[in-house]
Amino acid sequence: MSEHREKIEQMQNLIVLLNQASRAYYQESREIMSNFEYDRLYDQLVELEKETGVTLSKSPTMEVGYEVLSDLPKEAHPSRMLSLDKTKDRDQLVSWLGSQQGVLSWKLDGLTIVLTYEDGKLVKAVTRGNGEIGEVVTSNARMFTNLPVAIDFKGRLVLRGEAVISYPDFEKINESIVDDGAKYKNPRNLCSGSVRQLSNKVTAERHVRFYGFSLVSAEGDDAPVFRLRSEQMTWLASQGFNVVQHKIVDAGSLKDAIEWFAEEVEDFIIPSDGLVLLLDDIAYGQSLGQTAKFPRDAIAFKWQDEVKETTLQEIEWSASRTGLINPVAIFEPVELEGTTVSRASVHNLSVMKELGLGIGDRIMVYKANMIIPQISENLTRSGKIDIPCSCPVCGGGTEIHNENGVETLFCPNPDCLAKQIKRLTLFVSRDAMDIDGLSEMTLEKLVAEGMVHELADLYHLERYKEEIVAMEGFGEKSFTNLTKAVEKSRNASVNKFLYSLGIPNIGTANAKIIAAHCKNQWSAIESLTKEELLTIDGIGEIMADAYVSWFNDAKNKQTVEALLAEVKLDESFEEAGTAFEGLTFVITGSLNHYANRDALKAAIEAAGGKVAGSVSAKTSYLINNDVASTSGKNKKAKELGIPVIDEETVKGWLEAGAVTE
Repeated sequence: MSEHREKIEQMQNLIVLLNQASRAYYQESREIMSNFEYDRLYDQLVELEKETGVTLSKSPTMEVGYEVLSDLPKEAHPSRMLSLDKTKDRDQLVSWLGSQQGVLSWKLDGLTIVLTYEDGKLVKAVTRGNGEIGEVVTSNARMFTNLPVAIDFKGRLVLRGEAVISYPDFEKINESIVDDGAKYKNPRNLCSGSVRQLSNKVTAERHVRFYGFSLVSAEGDDAPVFRLRSEQMTWLASQGFNVVQHKIVDAGSLKDAIEWFAEEVEDFIIPSDGLVLLLDDIAYGQSLGQTAKFPRDAIAFKWQDEVKETTLQEIEWSASRTGLINPVAIFEPVELEGTTVSRASVHNLSVMKELGLGIGDRIMVYKANMIIPQISENLTRSGKIDIPCSCPVCGGGTEIHNENGVETLFCPNPDCLAKQIKRLTLFVSRDAMDIDGLSEMTLEKLVAEGMVHELADLYHLERYKEEIVAMEGFGEKSFTNLTKAVEKSRNASVNKFLYSLGIPNIGTANAKIIAAHCKNQWSAIESLTKEELLTIDGIGEIMADAYVSWFNDAKNKQTVEALLAEVKLDESFEEAGTAFEGLTFVITGSLNHYANRDALKAAIEAAGGKVAGSVSAKTSYLINNDVASTSGKNKKAKELGIPVIDEETVKGWLEAGAVTE
């Protein structure tokens, strides 16, 4: 009886941990354990439930999802949507198929959607939700890149499929997000957030795609009757739907088909976490019925990860902008899935302790879903790891946080540079010091690995040539180009340098105005008083207070002093012309004479004019080489009676030194 109670307690602990991991991954876009670890614990729970004959409330072996957490309308599914049983054993998959014919397809990693068409038109789209109740996202589904909103079939059609975002689109969207803390962790989370938006404009911008994988029903006078699932797939394709890529297999061809998918997954641009095998014979499959959680006519196949043994050499502590300091395992390089890997995230202190990691331990490593390096097992479990008492970036004291049983290492210092990646990103941006080759991701790596502690350190990256060349995405050529960009930035204009410092409310326009007011003399710029600032057009009380406070801060003074030891400011100054004084321009469309809009903007400002981003009643002229365009800005200008002129006209005015109508 005592052993039985211990197993029940063990099950309770596993349920809490597994549900916490699912909630973190699916609802909070973060990971507290690897997929490998989750599967191991899940299988352990299944085995305990078999041994005890007990299934506890909230067990993930029974639950099919979480409650929907949004303001979108809710709707119950006609019948409960079940998840699939799974295996990693190819022989088991062959045995499961037996003498039947099957349909093998990608198991796409996105958001399952149920679509309903009536009279040839899309009338409803509902997310899977918790399997029983989903969210109505019809207007958003109409924005899916490849989804037909009208089809030839005029009866009532219901189908299921997966909404997904491709890896290239995922990377483009993440690159456009300045705040790294706001970047999406993976395409699935981005897709979920995109489909469940309250504005379908956002969905349209995210390039969500839909791939059908199951015909639920087709009703009406002309409704086709199918005997095979593969026939349903073909018919859905004829209606204009992209259906999930699939192969018809039997026991003899199944393993070869799996191997084909295994080779394709490396270059497959749609996120996939395995395969699905579905019985092709519809009537036979339905006759098998279902369990409490799984249908018996389909099974999921998850990749059997290639696992290699290696030696743990060190734990690298990587600080992030959120304050978390994450352990990263560095091990002897091994070949996995065709590439060499030597490091893997350990996620947090709890995972590190659970694995019992210690320097010199023999560990087993794999690539989750054949992509992300992870540690699956520690064979020696020495546990000899010292948790750092100081932050690897700022050197300040660290703290251990415990939230719901998950321990993390944290840097509480608000001034830690790891928390100020945005500041570094601004400093190297084109409108500031213009150091090409330092993306936000690269900057975060440089900070995390202790190469950059302050802004001035960016001018001494040559000290870390070997480490940077070895970084993913870098090489000798990239490092050489980066070095050239750093050297080029040593000669800077005063206004760009002022903007690069990240002073609150001082954007590119205000930096130019302040620099011009002080005739580009840096000593005057950094010693401006509040009273002097308030005499400058466009500078108000709040901006002036923040400016003076920033330059009075001792740490900021040290930063400026260190930077001025590295860069040379061009303090030459020419009085602005007056040809465009009092005029405000808006630039749109492509240019012919000027390299880009910034070049034309600089010429206008040098003549005393201003350049705004949008057309308003204050706009004097809209510059557009396509004067007759029906663009939004042209329409707005026409409504307000604002003249639309071409680039040639502006160029002539600048050369003449006056506006000539």
